[in-house]
This record gives sequence, C-alpha cells and structure tokens, in this order.
Amino acid sequence: MLAVMIGAADPAGATETDPFRSVMWDDMRALVLGDAPFRFDDRVKVTAPASAEDALNVPVAVDATALGAVERIAVFADMNPIPRILDYRPIAARPTIALRLKLQQATAIRAAALTPDGVWHVGGVFVDAAGGGCTSPALAHGDPTWERHLGEVQARAWPAVQASAEGQSKSTRLRLRVRHPMDTGLAPGIPAFFIETLVVRDGDGRELARIDSHEPVSENPVFTVEVTPPADGRALLVTGRDNNGTEIRASVPLAWRQSSLETSTR
Repeated sequence: MLAVMIGAADPAGATETDPFRSVMWDDMRALVLGDAPFRFDDRVKVTAPASAEDALNVPVAVDATALGAVERIAVFADMNPIPRILDYRPIAARPTIALRLKLQQATAIRAAALTPDGVWHVGGVFVDAAGGGCTSPALAHGDPTWERHLGEVQARAWPAVQASAEGQSKSTRLRLRVRHPMDTGLAPGIPAFFIETLVVRDGDGRELARIDSHEPVSENPVFTVEVTPPADGRALLVTGRDNNGTEIRASVPLAWRQSSLETSTR
C-alpha cells in the first residue's frame, strides 16, 4: 500500500499550516528553504510505502510536473538525524525523480520544488518505520571485495514517451545504479562516505540533470530521472564523485536511437 502526500485544503493547493503538524517543520524550513517564500502544495506529489519494510531501502518518488517549470527539487526527512536526502536540478529534464533512502524512525518525507518566481512548493508523505536505517553499517563492509567495485555504474535508458512524427523520442528515462556503501558516519567506527554529485550530460557535454546527494540515500543508490537529450544524441554520459574524491563515470547508449539513425542513413 502506498501513502500519498496529504493535500492542501484550499483551491490553490496551499495552506499555511503544516499538514503533518511536525514538531521539526520550523527547523526543516530554516535548514532547507532558508528565508525564501514557500507554500504547501498538493501539486508536488510524493509517494512512498505507508510503512517501511526495510528502513535501509525506502522507495520514494517525487513528481512536480504539475507546477510547470521547476529549477530545483530538495528531498528531506524531518526526523532523520541527517535530514537532507538530495537536491535535484532538472536542467533539461522533467521535474521527477525516484530513489531509495534510509530512515531512522517514522517521519514525514518531504519534497520542495523551487519555481522560477523564487517560491518553494512543498509536498510530502508520512512513512512509518521501525527505524535504525541511518545508524546501521552498510552491507558492503561484510564483503572483502567491495572496494574493487566502488563507483561501478549499471544503467539503462529507454523512451519515456511515444516517438514524435519524425520517429524520434522526445524524452528519455534513465535508471542508474552506482556501487557505493553510502555510509552516514553514524555507525560505530565507520566514517561518512557517500556520493556527493552525479551529473547527466548529452554527447556534446551539455548538462541535462544534476543530483547532489547526501548520506541518507540508500547503499548502492538507484535513481530514475527523465531527461531530454538532442534528437540526434546516441548516448548519455554520467559523471560524479564521492566525498573522498572517487570519480564516477559511465556512458549509457541510447540503443533505439542508434538503430533509428543507422536505418535512416542506409
């Protein structure tokens, strides 16, 4: 069963009262939004399980497409000891992202979407959790070979919408998984070790999307985004780094486009 964001009461989709009545909301607002104007807005849809079966891997999806243009999406969890989850910039992408995260206890998980007028639109969902996700050591530490695979990327891309009249897809869905322990620094004797940045570019190096992640993202993180590469693009480039300077790099072929281009040139 999925829990979905508590909607706002007024027709505009906003209310001044935190729908979750969280004792941490004022702190979260100051930490993530600063002094910028905000509104609780049911157009920012956050979905997650109503109860987390595994506090180390809680699937969460954010969809802010109903807002139109969005410059940033910040995801955070009120009651986590490290509340910030990630900051997403959909530069040439749809304002949607899916991921898995760690929860320490039952909490509101929120997404704040920044529109070009400088206003943050805040949605969220409450997830019940037995807890311990942020203070448990990564499973990788039980594998003596984990360092050999550090930073390895597994990724797949496919058309996210029907092809256009010219036979080319307008949007590309990208799902990528990076081998990394994503240590929070809260497990005894294990320092913080996590991916800081992942960038998706087209073949010409143009930035399409940027993910700045934090410690509570799950081990071996999986992200799903929708980007818009050039119509003649044949691959996406994923680059990144962790807080120890380990570089991440992968090329993701757009196989259906390659086949189309090869057919058209015969």
